[in-house]
Amino acid sequence: MSNHNDNPERAETARQLYSSPDSNYIPANTETGEERRDGTWRPRRTNTDSSAHRVRFSTHVPYDEAPRGIDATIRTSADPQMDSNDPSQSHTSSSKSAESRGEGRHVEYALDRPMTGGKPRGFMDHSKISQDTDDTGRDTFRLDNYRAWVNRQRKRARGPRARFEKLFNNYYQKWIIEGLLRQKPLPPSRDGRHIPISAGAVRKVPLIDERSGSHYISNFIRSSRYTKWSFVPKQLYFQFSKLANFYFLIIAVLQLIPGLSTTGSYTTLIPLLVFVSISMAKEGYDDYRRYILDKTENLAPAWVLDPDGTIVTPPCKTRRKGFNLKRRDKERVEEEGMTELQNITENKEESIWTKIQWQDLRVGDVVRLRRDDSVPADIIILHATGHNGVAYIETMALDGETNLKSKQACSLLANRCDTIENLRNCRAEIVSEDPNADLYNFEGRVTLDGETRPLTMSDVVYRGSTLRNTDEVIGVVINTGEECKIRMNANKDVRAKAPKIQNLLNRIVILLVLVVLTLTVGCMGGYYVWRGAYEKHAPYLKDAGVPFAHIWFGFIIAFNTLIPLSLYVSLEIIKVGQFILLGDVEMYDPETDTPMVVNTTTILENLGQVNYIFSDKTGTLTENKMRFRKLSVAGTAWLHDMDIERDRLESKARLSRDDRKGSRRPTDGETQGNVVPDADERVETPLINNQHQFDSARTSRARPGHYQPIPKTEALLDYIRQHPHTTFSIKARQFLLCVALCHTCLPEVKENGEIAFQAASPDELALVQAARDLGYLLIDRPAQSMKLQFHSSEGELITETYEVLDVIEFSSKRKRMSIIIRMPDGRVCVFCKGADNVMIARLRNALLAKQKASAVERRASKRKSVEAERAMSRLSGTYSPRNSMSKRNSVFRRTSRRKSAEANRRSVVSDDLDTWLTRRETLDLDDAVRIDEDFSTPRQSMALSPVLLAGSNEIYEGTVDESIAADDGAIFERCFQHIGEFASEGLRTLLFAYRYISNEEYEAWKSVYRTATTSLVDRQQRVEEAAELIEKDFDLAGASAIEDKLQQGVPETIEKLRRANIKVWMLTGDKRETAINIAHSARLAKPFSEVYILDATTDDLQQKITSTLIDVGRGMVAHSVLVVDGHTLGVIEKDESLKIMFYDLAVRMDSVICCRASPSQKAGLVQAIRETVPSSLTLAIGDGSNDIAMIQASHVGIGISGREGLQAARVADYSIAQFRFLQRLLLVHGRWMYLRTAKYILATFWKELVFYIIQAQYQHWNGYTGTSIYESWSLTVFNALFTSLPVILLGIFEKDLKAETLLAVPELYGFGQRSEAFNFKKYLSWMLSGAVDTVVIYMMVYGFFQGILFTENNSLFPLGQLAFTVAVILINVKILILECHHKTVIIFGGFAISIIGWFVWNLFIGAIYPLKFGPYVVRGSFIHEFGNKLGWWAAAGATIAAVLALGLGVTALQRIYFPRDQHLWQEIEREGGVSQVLKEHAAEEGRATTPGGDQQADNGGDLEQQRPLSPVLSEGSSGRDRFNDLHINTSSAHRTHWVPRSGGAGSGAHGPIIYEGKRVETA
Repeated sequence: MSNHNDNPERAETARQLYSSPDSNYIPANTETGEERRDGTWRPRRTNTDSSAHRVRFSTHVPYDEAPRGIDATIRTSADPQMDSNDPSQSHTSSSKSAESRGEGRHVEYALDRPMTGGKPRGFMDHSKISQDTDDTGRDTFRLDNYRAWVNRQRKRARGPRARFEKLFNNYYQKWIIEGLLRQKPLPPSRDGRHIPISAGAVRKVPLIDERSGSHYISNFIRSSRYTKWSFVPKQLYFQFSKLANFYFLIIAVLQLIPGLSTTGSYTTLIPLLVFVSISMAKEGYDDYRRYILDKTENLAPAWVLDPDGTIVTPPCKTRRKGFNLKRRDKERVEEEGMTELQNITENKEESIWTKIQWQDLRVGDVVRLRRDDSVPADIIILHATGHNGVAYIETMALDGETNLKSKQACSLLANRCDTIENLRNCRAEIVSEDPNADLYNFEGRVTLDGETRPLTMSDVVYRGSTLRNTDEVIGVVINTGEECKIRMNANKDVRAKAPKIQNLLNRIVILLVLVVLTLTVGCMGGYYVWRGAYEKHAPYLKDAGVPFAHIWFGFIIAFNTLIPLSLYVSLEIIKVGQFILLGDVEMYDPETDTPMVVNTTTILENLGQVNYIFSDKTGTLTENKMRFRKLSVAGTAWLHDMDIERDRLESKARLSRDDRKGSRRPTDGETQGNVVPDADERVETPLINNQHQFDSARTSRARPGHYQPIPKTEALLDYIRQHPHTTFSIKARQFLLCVALCHTCLPEVKENGEIAFQAASPDELALVQAARDLGYLLIDRPAQSMKLQFHSSEGELITETYEVLDVIEFSSKRKRMSIIIRMPDGRVCVFCKGADNVMIARLRNALLAKQKASAVERRASKRKSVEAERAMSRLSGTYSPRNSMSKRNSVFRRTSRRKSAEANRRSVVSDDLDTWLTRRETLDLDDAVRIDEDFSTPRQSMALSPVLLAGSNEIYEGTVDESIAADDGAIFERCFQHIGEFASEGLRTLLFAYRYISNEEYEAWKSVYRTATTSLVDRQQRVEEAAELIEKDFDLAGASAIEDKLQQGVPETIEKLRRANIKVWMLTGDKRETAINIAHSARLAKPFSEVYILDATTDDLQQKITSTLIDVGRGMVAHSVLVVDGHTLGVIEKDESLKIMFYDLAVRMDSVICCRASPSQKAGLVQAIRETVPSSLTLAIGDGSNDIAMIQASHVGIGISGREGLQAARVADYSIAQFRFLQRLLLVHGRWMYLRTAKYILATFWKELVFYIIQAQYQHWNGYTGTSIYESWSLTVFNALFTSLPVILLGIFEKDLKAETLLAVPELYGFGQRSEAFNFKKYLSWMLSGAVDTVVIYMMVYGFFQGILFTENNSLFPLGQLAFTVAVILINVKILILECHHKTVIIFGGFAISIIGWFVWNLFIGAIYPLKFGPYVVRGSFIHEFGNKLGWWAAAGATIAAVLALGLGVTALQRIYFPRDQHLWQEIEREGGVSQVLKEHAAEEGRATTPGGDQQADNGGDLEQQRPLSPVLSEGSSGRDRFNDLHINTSSAHRTHWVPRSGGAGSGAHGPIIYEGKRVETA
């Protein structure tokens, strides 16, 4: 992995190319010519064609504008091998691959770009790039574009519109917010808030906040969106921001005006109020559930010091609850004897400490925390019972860091607050800073007896933290409720989320309003024409003219039903049905008994249109478990997996116990609610729970297809036992001793006799546990010593004591820690562990070590370059999905025509599909083995133990090369090579070293170190300088690799999301190195990825961003990853030009990692992407309270509700138990729900148009009087009884493709990202179809009645019922039969109910309708007048047949000549044998692997004859790059029968020869 940016040729992958910066600038006749005329430049936010929506910059600053300062033009260095003017050298693998996704009607697979000559279809105009070219044709990057754009924005901000907005906002703030609502902003305090430490005083008289002049706010928190006062006004605004609702509100008001409405006064208002009330009730219920979850935190118990007994505990409501409280109180009392504060009787102690609810805490309260308690508010530590007064705090919910933070009370307070009596007599005063959102800084001071000391981050503990490995902590509350740091980082005034579809829906409503107005104008004009031509000459109509207002508003009210009143309410019904169907058992986690939970149904369809995913790391991608996985000692690497087998056995035992209990209660390792498991309980259900997964633990996570030849640590121990005195064994034992001693862990004996460990970091815990597994058990750590227990070479159990002389702590600056030990033989040894880049320079033979490290780095860089080059060639377009999957060129179809037997045809189809899908899954993996063979330097000894490679513990000669163990140069080379491999797999590596020193040298150093530790000035710097004196001349012991255990299926899920054209960003509060390691293991970063790091402390940010933009913009980096930290992000946010450059760069990258980010910065990043790329849709996923702001800022928020509690899950829109469920939630249910909602909306508008435009056409024949062609009762129930069920069933149950298809081919998710199911073009096509249908219906119906015999009933009622019948049947047939692909019994039942219900309705109204004279003679007409006439039924049948024939013809033409992906895959799904193939590839862990050795030979020896689906290779491809070199997995090989091709022309040694642009046809 390279983190350097010194190569200007590195650029981003071709599939993410905006434009071609390598081409000359063409200013004339471009799409941006109009922008060019005014000499301005601006960033254009567009829905780009790449794998994510990006910022595209168009036009340029005028050339006469001189560059200024750092904004001056920076030219890229000319590449002699890549001349941009030479089309043959312009990197066709990138520039020719950026086809337009928007043009295609199919899924554009990001990795399958066809190689074509000339300019690709839809390629972006060169004028749209953010570069200029000079006279020599070389690229230049004009940074002043950004500054000029920012200046124009500032100038615009001083314009009249901006001034008006500012004036309006000022008056709104003054009169509404401050005057009416009394919400005045608080001024800063004079010098902070003064908090006296007085036992129980604030329980009597609460402290006053000098900023507000009233009491400090309570500790009550609210994450729900509404209060009982704000719910109604906010929801009314939200509901009527839907334009359809606002439109109907206007219509309802018009209907209330007497004389205007021909349809009644309340026919719109009452249904509207009902529908809006239902929607509001649903929103209220969703928010009420959030409120209930908030109560669990607000009502949690806390213990405060109340010596005067001022707190009255409310009586328990039930006897059982009271019994439980008494039992817990008794347990608390029993524990009092273990604390330092126990110096009085237990009863008196219990009377002093009183339990209250979190929401009742006040600023100034003295609180008591026990081990594993959550911190209820921001507190200053007064006393801790840990060693040296240190308390260990877990801040994972705040910043995502897994390491425990050590906190210690100020020395002025620690000795004055250690007993109850001292607490009572303490009269100190704390001054703390005003509440703010900065999690990483704190300023304060404490004054006691005239002496003042500063308070820093080591004295304060924030709400959201958890006390670990410490029995008790006493603290004083300084911030409460919404003023706590974690709540200050949360979003305030969170707006209700709306679906992305609603924007287009609102525009369609506006269009329909215009259509209604157009129809009204047309009908009104027709009326005036008719009045002049006929009404004035008809004596019976004399003085019967209608006023203009009545005509105008009458027709508006008559045609308002073109916008269906039930649109949103039926949509809510559909979403309730979708909500029920989301209860998918595949998203249920049996280990934690956690199903998928839906907190809101408003934005279900957004799940099918996600472009960006912002993920937390700790608890979301990882399981917060560190496991020692590999080690390198004396030149040999070993795999450690004892914990996997141990966890498996423990899991089986636990599950068997649960089965005997017959319950599904959470197991020992699980938690409920906000309860956090004990840090010492390290027995978890293993991630790897089957043999396939167990074997995969030995393979590289970065290269899943590459089997790593590495023996296991059981064999290491056996070798040491059998050869105890060899050089290798001596060095191995020394390494194990380093691991067992170089740490600060404390052993603790549990009740069952087992030894558990308390550690400040999970890494140290993993190391100590590994040392225990390898025979070195830490049994005790008394003062300044350690006791180790191990077996001697003779098998005797030995216990030795090691004296701890000094510990030099780890720091982020030093990146190492050291411990000085006096060995049992009296020698003094310095053990050190740290990062390899700081340890190499401190080795005894540092020069040789650096030479070997450089050689290994060169080989790794060369291997990475070749991997990147091959990845680019694959990305450039090995084959084309459009060609391979098209109607005319599909291999499936050719094969089916050539095969005479149906069974053979199905076999070939399934085999071809299997190969094609396997190829798609292994695009980044198929060359891994060959690359390693070319560039790694394996020793002969590594290949001498095939049994060890299979995991056996037998020892064979040649397992260990003793000659290497005695050669320092060979050890260095092999160790550094192993470290590189471990790091590429995402493992966290440490280098261990040791050094023996004399007593005199130690004593001399000790005096220097003692002076440094007691210094009052620059203490930390002096300690580090003293450490440098002894941390040198080390001997290399070995290296360790620790796995930050990922959740099950995380890498596979991220890979599928990447294939689905979704960008995944990781936002974490953890350290940079940790974040990069996890990125590698989770496949956010690949082995060949270019990692660009922005660091404000070491880089010139403008220069660094500029060079990276140039690098990435040229489109020649196979995979790019940007890493930025919170501090750098804060610097960027302060500079507008730097900010826009950064986000321009960020959206161009394949992935972004933001480390050390605060919750507010996470939310800011999400909001910035929403503003930078407005057409994108963002999703945030996290598990802790530090993720709440990010979740609320995104379009879709998902909480992980598993081991870490429910902080995020309760405020998120949806919650799942594991990250892996995200692929099914998005790729399957997201697509289905988007498709269902889109089809429902289109079908609803279509049916309204078809039905009501018949009414408009009839006006020509009744003098535009507004007479309805339909009978009024039938018209009233048209939507409710006869056509609501079809659209509702379509919106609930439609599935265009099977789940296994959508999971096996994630690229199909682009269907929703491109808004293919619902867009304006799609809407117009449906409306055009409806317009044609309604004209055909009316003309055929009226034509039939025009020629009807006078002996038959030719009145208005039979005419209207004929049109009504045709419309009802046509609507049901089109929606439920033609448009619904997934037909079930429910669909056919709904179809029958609607059709039969219509004819039953005719019988019903014919029987009960009053017999009266009028335009509609209903009584008995259907049975006796026209229902018994064959002509009437024939006319209905002929009309329906004509309309359906027209629609089917159009559909057939589309599927034949313009097929879409779903059409092709629907056909593939119907092929025999395909379903099983899709299920295999849809599996979460399903991936084709690259077998080796005998496995390859077992596949028949004819692997070169395995045929691809339809590859298209470039001419320069080597033989081993051919598609037919792909190896498939064993199960597929056994199932597949490949038909060999005959040799001859067109065949070669590697199978059939494939020419560029040609296709392989199956035999």
